[in-house]
Amino acid sequence: MSLTESRLTRTSAGTGATGRTHVTATSVTASRRGRSLVRVVVWWAEVWRAIAEGIRAAAAWAARTVRPAGVLVVVAATLGLGLGIAFGWVEWMVAGAAALVLLAASVPFLFGARSYDVVLSLAHERIVAGDGATGEIVVRNDGHRIALPGRLDIPVGAGLVEFGVPLLRPGHAVSQPLDIPGLRRGIVTVGPATTVRSDPIGLLRREHAFEDVHDVYVHPRTTTLPSTSAGLIRDLEGNPTRRLVDSDMSFHAIREYAPGDSRRQIHWKSTAKTGRLMVRQYEESRRSRMAVVLGAAVQEYADADEFELAVGCAASLGLRAVRDARDVEIVTGSEIPRVVRGRLRAIRHIPAAAPRPMLDGFSGVELLESTMSVTEVCRLTAESGDRLSIAFVVVGSRVTLTRLQQAALAFPGDTAVVAVICDERAHPRMQQLSSITVLTVGTLDDLSGLLLRGATS
Repeated sequence: MSLTESRLTRTSAGTGATGRTHVTATSVTASRRGRSLVRVVVWWAEVWRAIAEGIRAAAAWAARTVRPAGVLVVVAATLGLGLGIAFGWVEWMVAGAAALVLLAASVPFLFGARSYDVVLSLAHERIVAGDGATGEIVVRNDGHRIALPGRLDIPVGAGLVEFGVPLLRPGHAVSQPLDIPGLRRGIVTVGPATTVRSDPIGLLRREHAFEDVHDVYVHPRTTTLPSTSAGLIRDLEGNPTRRLVDSDMSFHAIREYAPGDSRRQIHWKSTAKTGRLMVRQYEESRRSRMAVVLGAAVQEYADADEFELAVGCAASLGLRAVRDARDVEIVTGSEIPRVVRGRLRAIRHIPAAAPRPMLDGFSGVELLESTMSVTEVCRLTAESGDRLSIAFVVVGSRVTLTRLQQAALAFPGDTAVVAVICDERAHPRMQQLSSITVLTVGTLDDLSGLLLRGATS
């Protein structure tokens, strides 16, 4: 019994060992097959991704290169050869072959688009509205082969200037002047220069843009204003105002002493005469501070030319204040998203430290459909700034006198408010209302005469 049991035990042990070996081998084989399958899937995904990127790149290149006439020729070649071979139509085969030859003959004209080196320079990057800009374009062949004739396109704002480039040998250059006609006020982008290669028929086209871009600041037209137009007196210590204070430099009167007054302000001679303590009273002196508020809402102007007149008036006032070394704040309306209009208030400050940055800021001012009215702009200006001595409010002809009076009430009572209404159809005149002086100008030169008349009177 023991021998039989031992044989059975060895047989069972051997069978178990063989089973384990078989299971292990099967699992290793399945693992290897799974890894191979994963590698195949990953490889196929990479191949498919490369094919998709190639197709996208080819489609993008075709969209940039093949013109509508080229698309028609490609369709004619495909249909002609396909139908001709399928049905044995000789005429279709000849038409398809001719279209294919025509397309192949257009390809050499695309070579050499990147062989140019283009330098674009402008004589002045800041001009006045109505004036033109001049510059120079230098095209040089940096390649080692002859560059075929081509074309050079230079975007100027929304327009386009075209130049023909002749046949250039390696290392040779050609220079051509750039003459841009009169520009309207704004910031005009000139460039980038783009070389254009195209066949004579216009089937294919290849472009290469350079990085040379210039911003031309077209300043508004301004007029020379007299230095006393704003009623500002040249002084070093400030101008006396109608506000009475207890300590300053401009003596006003003597009043009876009140608890809290400084003993240094007691006027002893008056005290000896009256037998009561008397103190000095002064008019507050502060440096003249000026504000120019320009309305920018499209509803406040009759047309775009009227807005240009308003920009010129505001720029002239600001330029005179800057040249007189006055503290000036130039404010206009800012773009407000329609979803938050009525709940958000925003104004735009134009730099007024020097004439050039100030005029650059006026170059970017535009009519806005979604912005605050001039009354709200005046109210926010009065709240956000220091106390003002005088404020100019420049608006269009659609702003009524009632709204101007409401705008004047936004400023403190001791601030002189002058409204400038720009109306190209009106005659220049000046009228005095209860709390505001209104100047109506039809041209830019009318502003100087009206301000000089007001300062004289």
